[in-house]
Amino acid sequence: MTMMHWERLLSDKRVGMEDYHRPNESAQPWERTDFERDYDRMVFSSPFRRLQNKAQVFPLAGNIFVHNRLTHSLEVSCVGRSLGNNVSRGLKARYGDLPWESGAISAIVSAACLAHDMGNPPFGHSGERAISAYFREGRGRVWEEAVRKEGGRWEDFLHFEGNANAFRLLTHQFQGRRKGGFALTYSTVASIVKYPYSSELAGRAGKFGFFATEEDTFRMIAEELGMLRLNDAPLRYARYPLVYLVEAADDICYQIMDIEDAYKLRLLTYAETESLFLAFCPENELLHIRTVLLHITDANEQIAYLRSRVINTLVETCTRVFLENEDEILAGTFKGSLIGRMETRLRDAYRACTDMAYSKIYVARDVVDVELAGHQIFGALIDRMMEALTHPEHAYSRTLLSRVSTQYNVREESLYGKIQCTLDYISGMTDIYALDLYRKITGMNLR
Repeated sequence: MTMMHWERLLSDKRVGMEDYHRPNESAQPWERTDFERDYDRMVFSSPFRRLQNKAQVFPLAGNIFVHNRLTHSLEVSCVGRSLGNNVSRGLKARYGDLPWESGAISAIVSAACLAHDMGNPPFGHSGERAISAYFREGRGRVWEEAVRKEGGRWEDFLHFEGNANAFRLLTHQFQGRRKGGFALTYSTVASIVKYPYSSELAGRAGKFGFFATEEDTFRMIAEELGMLRLNDAPLRYARYPLVYLVEAADDICYQIMDIEDAYKLRLLTYAETESLFLAFCPENELLHIRTVLLHITDANEQIAYLRSRVINTLVETCTRVFLENEDEILAGTFKGSLIGRMETRLRDAYRACTDMAYSKIYVARDVVDVELAGHQIFGALIDRMMEALTHPEHAYSRTLLSRVSTQYNVREESLYGKIQCTLDYISGMTDIYALDLYRKITGMNLR
């Protein structure tokens, strides 16, 4: 059976800096590892800071502070670090010393968790849907024939995907930037690619891992790490093993924290929230949990305590699922997610949270209003930018393009390149900036 091997999977080689790579044995004991440097590089980056002004699910906070993309990413990173530590201890018990120091997996996963949403456009997942809808059923349809005729991959826009956009953001050499983008280690970059295949294989789910412009970069990383290639044209690989830990951390946080946010916003009652969370707890722990709750008089703190118990249970369970299925994961035959392979009781409890989210949270008026507004805002911004890029000689075009950061190549010649430049610019915006620019270019607000 063809397998991936940890000795190759854990690589500190950096994208764009291959010529300067030196074995890590020369590092001093007190120095940060390259994987720890990846984490720090994320925290100090502008795209990461901008996540504080991008919505998670609910519109940005008024009087009640709910999660934004930044707080979500920090929480996912904490959970990912725990998963990485747990798995590292399990692998060390199984094999002895790991190829790298024992903290490598934890550092890789926690850094990848920080980066996993950095490619998401404004207004959360509704922004992704609005962009895809623009090219599938909106005014963007007029460019399909021309893009295909020039050899461009139309599916990249038809299924616009924040995960693929994150891979581009982290690895692409934008103007004025160094080769390799953020120049992260191969292992960290590979850990964010949940869908390691071309947009031509996106299917009905509309998921894929890299744009045509970054396909060679992904291929280079995958081959270096010894990832299993399943298909060459269209390109498809088996998942990089640590992706399962990043995905599990994200699944745990967004589902459980959405429930807590919904309680704080009064979309769910205390009784509903308590019932959802207690369903994760083993029968033999319920008496202890209820005793603790009796000593906590604040309702919000009671829910926070229950939430912490749930997250701890899910972290331990996902660790066990990963270790029990390590051979399948390394062979590229593992199906689904770690969450999806939990025991029946926990899967049912998780599914109940999902069902509640779709019945009471994602259909809440404020959430729906953001999606409706997003379609209008993205449509107008793409229209104006594409008009400017295709007719740069016009006076209005020159004025609009003067607002665009110099890192984006507004002189792209191909239509595919012009669309990608537009989406690079818009997806990098915060919610507030996108709304402000929309109001200004439509003449609704001049301040």
